[in-house]
Amino acid sequence: MGVEEEMQYVVEKLKEALLAVENFGGEAIAWFGGALQVALPWIIAAAALTLLFCFCRCCFSCCGGGGRRERMMRAPGRNCTMPRSVFESTQLPFWLLCSFPKIEEDGRRGKEGIEVAKMADSTNRTDQMIVCYAPTMITTNGIWQGDNPLDYSLPLFILQLTLVVVTTRILVFTLKPLRQPRVISEILGGIILGPSVLGRSKKFADTIFPLRSVMVLETMANVGLLYFLFLIGVEMDITVIKRKGKKALVIALAGMILPFLIGVSFAFILHEKSEFVRLGTFILFLGVALSVTSFPVLARILAELKLLNSEIGRLAMSSALINDMCAWILLAFAIALAENETASLASLWVILSSVLFVVFCVCVVRPLICWMIGNSPEGELVSEFYICLILTGVMISGFITDALGTHSVFGAFVFGLVIPNGPLGITLIERLEDFVSGLLLPLFFAISGLKTDVSSIKDFSTWAILAVVIVLACAGKVAGTLLVTLYYKIPFYEGLTLGLLMNAKGLIEMIVLNVGKDQKVLDDQAFAIMVIVATVMTSVISPIVTSIYKPAKKFAPYKRRTIQRTKPDGEFRVLVCVHTPRNVPTIINLLEASNPTKKSPICTYILHMVELTGRSSAMLIVHTARKSGRPALNRTQAQSDHIIHAFENFQQNVGFVSVNPLTAISPYSTMHEDICEVAEDKRVALVIIPFHKQQTVDGGMEAMNPAFRTINQNVLANAPCSIGILVDRGLTGSTRLAANQIAHHVAVLFFGGPDDREALAYARRMSEHPAINLTVLRFTPGEGGDAAGRTQSGREVLTVDTDSNHEKQTDAEFINQFRARTSSDPSIIYTEKIVNNGEETVAAIRSIDVIHDLFIVGRGEGQTSPLTAGLTDWSECPELGAIGDLLASSDFAATCSVLVVQQYAGAEVFGEAAAGTPDSPGQFHDRPFDLGRRTSPRGLTQP
Repeated sequence: MGVEEEMQYVVEKLKEALLAVENFGGEAIAWFGGALQVALPWIIAAAALTLLFCFCRCCFSCCGGGGRRERMMRAPGRNCTMPRSVFESTQLPFWLLCSFPKIEEDGRRGKEGIEVAKMADSTNRTDQMIVCYAPTMITTNGIWQGDNPLDYSLPLFILQLTLVVVTTRILVFTLKPLRQPRVISEILGGIILGPSVLGRSKKFADTIFPLRSVMVLETMANVGLLYFLFLIGVEMDITVIKRKGKKALVIALAGMILPFLIGVSFAFILHEKSEFVRLGTFILFLGVALSVTSFPVLARILAELKLLNSEIGRLAMSSALINDMCAWILLAFAIALAENETASLASLWVILSSVLFVVFCVCVVRPLICWMIGNSPEGELVSEFYICLILTGVMISGFITDALGTHSVFGAFVFGLVIPNGPLGITLIERLEDFVSGLLLPLFFAISGLKTDVSSIKDFSTWAILAVVIVLACAGKVAGTLLVTLYYKIPFYEGLTLGLLMNAKGLIEMIVLNVGKDQKVLDDQAFAIMVIVATVMTSVISPIVTSIYKPAKKFAPYKRRTIQRTKPDGEFRVLVCVHTPRNVPTIINLLEASNPTKKSPICTYILHMVELTGRSSAMLIVHTARKSGRPALNRTQAQSDHIIHAFENFQQNVGFVSVNPLTAISPYSTMHEDICEVAEDKRVALVIIPFHKQQTVDGGMEAMNPAFRTINQNVLANAPCSIGILVDRGLTGSTRLAANQIAHHVAVLFFGGPDDREALAYARRMSEHPAINLTVLRFTPGEGGDAAGRTQSGREVLTVDTDSNHEKQTDAEFINQFRARTSSDPSIIYTEKIVNNGEETVAAIRSIDVIHDLFIVGRGEGQTSPLTAGLTDWSECPELGAIGDLLASSDFAATCSVLVVQQYAGAEVFGEAAAGTPDSPGQFHDRPFDLGRRTSPRGLTQP
């Protein structure tokens, strides 16, 4: 028994020990897991760098030192092949050997130069000589010591960059009336500075763009290209491809197949002169160059043509996005197969390693970035450390893909694709976009232009081939797209337009052509031909589409273009234009005060107006198509989301209101066209636009943007319905009736005329709201005022006599109807004031009780009244009219909002028509509203 007890004791002790070990092991595992979570990014980064180091060492060991030198001198952008004997004869270190022209030795610092070799029987200018120079030739000692700044790389690069940017901007400004995308100006700028135009002067070429500067220029251009492709990847939403359906996919593929086949046949013709390259590689490069569609360029073209919100515009954008993704895949294959000396097995390894890199980015890099975002405090920006880490990751990704055998931009683009949408993407875009796209990216297109020598196309047959290629490439895109659109029963002209739009070329094609040029797949002649093809195909899109595509007005003419003509028991349609979220609260309160009821609901269209500028990215332009609830891609989109959410909350909290958000992205100079087209399309009775000034803290008024005033003036001149300009000074109300109901005191100043009648009609609708107290103050002229009106002479007397009687009679009838309908309503006060001139009018307005928080007045355009005589002499904003300008001025004592109303002039021409709904076609409009027509001050519309 003693032995059994002892054994049992030992077993119990063993159990306790195992339990202790188990508990300790669990704690150790938990601790190790936490430590691993913190150290995992660094472990992976160290492992990646180790693998890269081993890979590079392995490559160096395989090819040897001398072979490495020959490979480096033969690689893309490294310009020429140099025999090993040259290196051995110079006895200079490898890092001193560069592709630069001869620099004469003059004994000064940094000017030691030895001509190493001249390459005979070479067709490329950059291959004619190899020169080494001392690395001290970066900065100069100054002109006072006799140094020429252009002999040193940094001053020369600064001058080149300045010249490229200035030339590009001048061309952008020059071609803007032709609605040409910026990429055309950038390519043409390079061609002008290159050997085709200015570079034909040997002195200009040797001074401004000497061969010794090409390496620095190309390096900086590729750095800009690297980060620009990263930004495109950050902005691009691949899930759009899933949402757009089969139609966009089929159109994209059909638009690629036929041009690709044309590129194949074109390759057979040109390959006879390029026997040094494999036919398969040549075919792939030309096919890709002709078949791609540039998504960013197409987005800007559609925005300029105002086709973004059309069905054809949405279809073109989704098809171009799919085409862009296919082009990237084909580009990776083309680069992998571009090495002519390597075997097919090496190309297979390039493709497989590139696929593994993509998988690594998706499975490892994206979770790490999501972990970084998760560790950032909510509501705060991502830390500077993470931003620097990501920007460094762009260069590492470019290095890896370049080492693997594909282009460095492929790695940057994939790295950008795995960045999640949200605050991190916003921060990256805002910090990089202006510098990269405005300063560095034009360098890449300039390099393409500098490589383009139009004089290399010498014989007539080659020019004929060029013309045929341009025609056939365009026709291939159009034919392939048109066949699919006809299958889907899309109208012929829309299918033709879609095919033309898909011909937009841009960045990807230029990358393909430059890689082909560097890899010796394309010679000077073929490269020049393809650059001209891309430029011509893209530049003709806007003029041709503008001339052949005349979208039919699918909406029927309507006659409920004014508040006065809107049925009391019908739907009231309003278009609200918003620049910034600052105007949203007052507009929401104004809409709520407009008395939405079950009998007369309010249908509101919210138009967020966004300026189309040079920095507008493609995804900013098409962000309205994204799925709701997704994170914003940029600050403008976040602002738009804020505006839309505010109105959606208003829709949920207030009954009988429907909200339909829209976005207009246009240059401010043509923004009024979008507003008028939306108003016509949606058949609204009133357009509310914000005043171009906003209230300051001290109660004054300051201008937000001068372009806003131009927009308002153009809308007033071209609008197809009534207009209300809202001077926003807040509309919070002075009395709260309930938890969700605020009392407003509204005043209408009535002087007479159609605009004043329209203002009173809107106030009449508001007065039916239980929380609205309405005061109508009618100004009538006394005997002195009538005498002032009769003392006018000449033609003006005739105008006053003929128009005044009719207007007075109409005003009297309208006022009598209003008083008859509201006589029993205690919340409505009607008062008449007799004044004789403008001074008495101003005094009467200033004496009004300050309890009012909203004034509604008519603009009074075209009205001549002694009651407002002299008020327009010191008017700051004539578009508000005499009274509206007075109420909106900074020296007006009352700090209340003002709504200045202009009635649609056509309503007065045709008189009262038969009743109908806002959707029913009116008999007095036999054609759609034309933006080219302006309304006379108060008469017939003029052509």
